Amino acid sequence: MDDEMASNAKYLRLTNLLTRWERYLTMAEKGNCSPVKLLQTILAEEAETRRANARALRLKRARIPEHWVMETFPFGEQPKLEKKRVLTLYDAFEYIQKNENIVWIGPTGSGKTGLATSFLIQAIQRGHTGRYVLFPELVSELFSSVADHSEEKVIKRYLAYECLLVDEIGYVELEAVQVGLFFTLMQRRHKKRTTIITSNLGFKAWGSFLKNDHLAVALIDRLTETSHVFNMKGCRSLRKNLDETAEDS
Repeated sequence: MDDEMASNAKYLRLTNLLTRWERYLTMAEKGNCSPVKLLQTILAEEAETRRANARALRLKRARIPEHWVMETFPFGEQPKLEKKRVLTLYDAFEYIQKNENIVWIGPTGSGKTGLATSFLIQAIQRGHTGRYVLFPELVSELFSSVADHSEEKVIKRYLAYECLLVDEIGYVELEAVQVGLFFTLMQRRHKKRTTIITSNLGFKAWGSFLKNDHLAVALIDRLTETSHVFNMKGCRSLRKNLDETAEDS
């Protein structure tokens, strides 16, 4: 490849053409494929590379702390979890198109975050935008935005994600303004975007930590109207097994 061609390839960001030039040249010289087929191969490989880079960028921007995937979830250790229902929802992949929510409720260590993260990663890999955020961090950011009157800007940013995972609802004491802003965000995402929620508290306890029974009822109504709720109350903690595995390795 001469300098001018290499320069043009770099300008057009045709990375595969640069790195696989000799292979493409060999294919052309040996006549193993027609010019049309060769061009199709070059374009297909460039497109796949760009899609892979875009997926990697979306995953990075999602700020997911641990990249759990469905294939590695230990269903055998959670016999009380509705495995068939979970996998049916996952494999069908209709929750994004239908703007449905997914709610995971259960004790600490039962695997809620791992399952929720699997759905978020699936959505991102399928071409959608997503974000992971801990509930305490989300309400803190919303609260901080009040000081400089940037509430609308912050809410719009979280509204833009096609799939938003809010992890660990119920671990912090809240101010009334935080509750109000969180409710506003959830209300505006209602039926327009997919929200995935995890909580160690059953819905009956939400009124206590939100300190507003009426608003808690309204929030739960919106979250569950078009949602799939998985109650993992009877599931056991997986953390002991994970800790033992780490010690043995």
